[in-house]
Amino acid sequence: MHSRDPDAPGDTSAATFETTRWSVVLAAGGRASAQSEQALARLCESYWPPLYSYIRRRGYPADAAQDLTQAFFTRLLEKKTLSAANRDRGKFRCFLLASMKHFLANESDRRKAQKRGGHLQLISFDAAVFEERYVGEASDDLSPERLFDRRWATTLLKLVLDELRRQLITEGKVKFFDRVKGHLAGEESELSHRELSAAVGMSEAALKVAIHRLRRRYGKLIRQHIGQTVGSPAEVEDELKHLLAAVSN
Repeated sequence: MHSRDPDAPGDTSAATFETTRWSVVLAAGGRASAQSEQALARLCESYWPPLYSYIRRRGYPADAAQDLTQAFFTRLLEKKTLSAANRDRGKFRCFLLASMKHFLANESDRRKAQKRGGHLQLISFDAAVFEERYVGEASDDLSPERLFDRRWATTLLKLVLDELRRQLITEGKVKFFDRVKGHLAGEESELSHRELSAAVGMSEAALKVAIHRLRRRYGKLIRQHIGQTVGSPAEVEDELKHLLAAVSN
């Protein structure tokens, strides 16, 4: 019997979908409770950046975009819209974008959001950071939908890197991670492998093996995170290709 490589890409079978982002969605769409409030906060924290960028690219000023993004999540919970979400119906990314389009198209919702915007604060966030990122993207000739997908992809990759770093902290390897994380996505590093191996106290051969294993863990986590936002394991690879294209284009 062959032992399983702990760093190999993860199994994306149905078992890995038991506790997913969809579980968070359904909890947020349930009865008002501490659990549903926590679920909504998690949704806001994860999906603020792509929704904010989408609204800004639609032509709204920064203050209105902040208010509308906050109001959107509040409206989802108030109207129990999230209870209509079902992972069997497809990708959560598509559900959330369609819901936002509907929200913005509703003139009444928009007026209410703008009226109460100064008093609405679901979660703590640094609006200036979101706006700075948006301004950095503003020169790109992207439609609101394509910008949403790009920001969704970069947000997901950041969530994955943050989770991987937390794992390496518990393993006592965070310094190594911070040194080599630029290699995970195949990016060019300022340091050659020889310089990096000297910096981390490893041979070049051992360094290459360690980076290879870390990349596999990174890829596994990416697929697990994507698995939390799609309807079935069969959709993971297609969504991965879509998001990688969104980042590169």
